[in-house]
Amino acid sequence: MGDSSMEDTSNTLRVLIATDCHLGYMEKDEIRRFDSFQAFEEICSIAEQKQVDFLLLGGDLFHENKPSRSTLVKTIEILRRYCLNDNPVQFQVVSDQTINFQNIFGHVNYEDPHFNVGLPVFTIHGNHDDPAGVDNLSAIDILSACNLVNYFGKMVLGGSGVGQIKLCPILIKKGTTLVALYGLGNIRDERLNRMFQTPHAVQWMRPEVQEGCPVSDWFNILVLHQNRIKTNPKNAINEHFLPRFLDFVVWGHEHECLIDPQEIPGMGFHITQPGSSVATSLIDGESKPKHVLLLEIKGSQYRPTKIPLKSVRPFEYAEVVLKDEADVDPNDQASVLEHLDKVVRNLIEKSRKASISRSGLNLPLVRIKVDYTGFSTINPQRFGQKYVGKVANPQDILIFSKAAKKRQSVEEKIDDSERLRPEELNQQNIEALVAESNLKMEVLPVNDLDIALHDFVNKDDKTAFYSCLQYNLEETRNKLNAEADKLNIEEEDIILKVGECIQERVKERSLRSKENTGITSSSQNLQDSGGKFTSRPSSVNSFSDEEDTRKMLSISKSAGRGRKVSSGASRASHDASDHRESRPSRRGRGRGSSSLKQMTLDATMKIRQSERSASASASAAVRSIVEEEVDSPSSEETERYEVNDAADSSPEETFQERGRKRAAPRGRGRGSTSSAKRGRKSDVSSIHSLLMNKDNDDDDDDDISNRLKKAKPRVTRNYGAVRNR
Repeated sequence: MGDSSMEDTSNTLRVLIATDCHLGYMEKDEIRRFDSFQAFEEICSIAEQKQVDFLLLGGDLFHENKPSRSTLVKTIEILRRYCLNDNPVQFQVVSDQTINFQNIFGHVNYEDPHFNVGLPVFTIHGNHDDPAGVDNLSAIDILSACNLVNYFGKMVLGGSGVGQIKLCPILIKKGTTLVALYGLGNIRDERLNRMFQTPHAVQWMRPEVQEGCPVSDWFNILVLHQNRIKTNPKNAINEHFLPRFLDFVVWGHEHECLIDPQEIPGMGFHITQPGSSVATSLIDGESKPKHVLLLEIKGSQYRPTKIPLKSVRPFEYAEVVLKDEADVDPNDQASVLEHLDKVVRNLIEKSRKASISRSGLNLPLVRIKVDYTGFSTINPQRFGQKYVGKVANPQDILIFSKAAKKRQSVEEKIDDSERLRPEELNQQNIEALVAESNLKMEVLPVNDLDIALHDFVNKDDKTAFYSCLQYNLEETRNKLNAEADKLNIEEEDIILKVGECIQERVKERSLRSKENTGITSSSQNLQDSGGKFTSRPSSVNSFSDEEDTRKMLSISKSAGRGRKVSSGASRASHDASDHRESRPSRRGRGRGSSSLKQMTLDATMKIRQSERSASASASAAVRSIVEEEVDSPSSEETERYEVNDAADSSPEETFQERGRKRAAPRGRGRGSTSSAKRGRKSDVSSIHSLLMNKDNDDDDDDDISNRLKKAKPRVTRNYGAVRNR
């Protein structure tokens, strides 16, 4: 707190501070209905007289969460009368206003070209006029939409957890004076208490460092509206929760006027508690004189000046302990009434003398707290009838209290303002009900139900439970939709992977067909070139194709009959190989098997390399052949058909016809047996044995001729199966 003169107005920021105006309080009472508006109008007139830069309000501008039309009209009339004028605004807001003021306009009201604002008003919400409903709107939003006030400190808390809030200051600059104004509207004390004790739940944003303007040059002010009484630490905010970089704190919600700034030891900042401008609870704390604070700031120094409110209705408070009074007889009720009448008359006279200096003479508020231990009570309404027209509250002048002996020491520690606070609500009711019923709340959180009950009872919000239900249902739907999207993504990935596998399988088949086609074309080129070796390349082609045929024969047998290939089948394949090696010797100018081995050695080595690669995909081909050839004809018809084709056609014609058979529809190939539906088990070991024992070049010509008759049907049937594939 600085003592230096602040005559330089160009660098001095002047702010008038008030809290808890409670406009509309007792609006249905014929005597007290205008008390709140008279006090608020006086505050605005003081701001005009003192030529302040702006008016700062600390919450609870309205008494009801949904103020009446009459209250709204009177409030707008006062603000228009004092705020809209030609007085120049001598400060500027240099922060991001779209963050500071959460409305569709996104700027301070005096910058609107359609309005001529001479007295800006900055306000936060309190616990009486806090946002509620589906759209999270407050009665202050109405004034903000009318461009009469600047509503800041509005925090959006979602879900039932602790949540997170971020306090961004309004950066105000006037000459060389820099002020960072933080605002925190009312949040349920228990929740805010837990947030302050949770790391990173409350984030304080500091001004950015600029050239010639370090962060230390900013004068930091915080305006909040919370419980300050320490009776229940969980339902109040401790001053030590606040950051140490603050310089000045304006504390709303507490109605007792403690206007002089108090330094908090070890924290480095001062707290002012202006209190309410109208008495809403007839307790000792509100009987103190009401004031507002004029705060003048220059650089890092400030000067507070308290200004009394003269239009406030006088309030006299007294406490009487009947057992301590000598002129009162416990057995004589008349003596009790006489003593209490004497106390009331003295309070009225005291109030009259204090009101002589005031502009108007208002009926005073009188409250007597009577400890009737050892006495009988009297009717307060009957007692107050004799004071109608003399006091403003004749129906509740007396309030009786009687503390139990066991709880007397405890109640002495409890402040009257905490014990008699009417707006307090036990938030444990629903939690206790849920605990007793052993309910498991999954969709509707208990904390949200507590808030809905609070809004329904205290704020007369008839849609509180409906809004709570709709909000939590929407949150649950969004969560389920997010989980469903993740599952859909996983299914799509699986489908893509399956598609990729199918494409790879198709590519492998096409590569194998190209290899077979390349071998066939090479044999044709050798035939066209002429010479004495024309028949031998043809035998090589026959050898390659029929080796593949022999391999697929064993696969189709194993898959169609559902049993392992025996050693006899291996020998039959070997016989077929010998027969195929002997066929070119009859077609190719009478040369023996020894010359066949010599001329086809190079081609055979190349074919074996391709057959080794084909053996790796043999097991996969088994499954596809079994599925494709379920409806194939019987083996006997296939043998007869193939034998006739082999006998009636030349080698060239047979090859062409076989090529046409290869293009037959899938699943109709010749080579699978009628028993393919009964067994589908394949013997991979037998397949490899057949591939490894595919030829034996040392057999004699006599063995080849002896096995020729047995091998012919097998060769043609095998050939058909491969072509169908």
